Amino acid sequence: MFYEPKNGHGLSKNPFNSLVVPRPIGWISSVDGAGNVNLAPYSFFNGVAYNPPTVMFSSGHGQVEDDGMKDSLRNIQETGEFVHNFSTWDTREAMNDTSATTAMDRDELAEAGLTPIPSTLVKPPRVKESPIHFECKLVDTYDLPNTLDDNKYTVVFGEVIGVHIADELIMENGRIDIAKLHPIARMGYQDYTEVTGETVFTMERPGFR
Repeated sequence: MFYEPKNGHGLSKNPFNSLVVPRPIGWISSVDGAGNVNLAPYSFFNGVAYNPPTVMFSSGHGQVEDDGMKDSLRNIQETGEFVHNFSTWDTREAMNDTSATTAMDRDELAEAGLTPIPSTLVKPPRVKESPIHFECKLVDTYDLPNTLDDNKYTVVFGEVIGVHIADELIMENGRIDIAKLHPIARMGYQDYTEVTGETVFTMERPGFR
């Protein structure tokens, strides 16, 4: 089949999210100016640069507050800081719990039974149950073009200024033990996938030709 997204797809569910897979999950903690904590997962997340190390996530339209913004986006624009907490097989249920739509004064981290721990360089807390954290400083935000207000998406770019890695994940050769990390990723619809030691394979990149 071929379809133009602007004209619709004719299927029971939009296939786009199921065709850009798998996607890392940005589990973003932030605080507002008053110190209220927010934690939420974002499936449009990835790294975009090595030096300086930079990540991005895309925030859709908020459904609760009058300004139409999600708490993560509002907090980051206000304070200029956030933390990405790595989502693993062991944290999958808590991560899903924090995807609930709530008011800005609700602490999703606490409600999911997670443990906040201080960051080193930024104010938002880290999630203790997560084995890897990126402390980030806001680089910029970009509003994507849209035709309907409830389809508004804002891309957030953050420079990673601090990285925490659980010591037990670092092997003797200095590499990350992906099997022990056991990451999960977002698929389409309500589906997720996992990365295990059995699903990882290696291919050497070709040299100059």
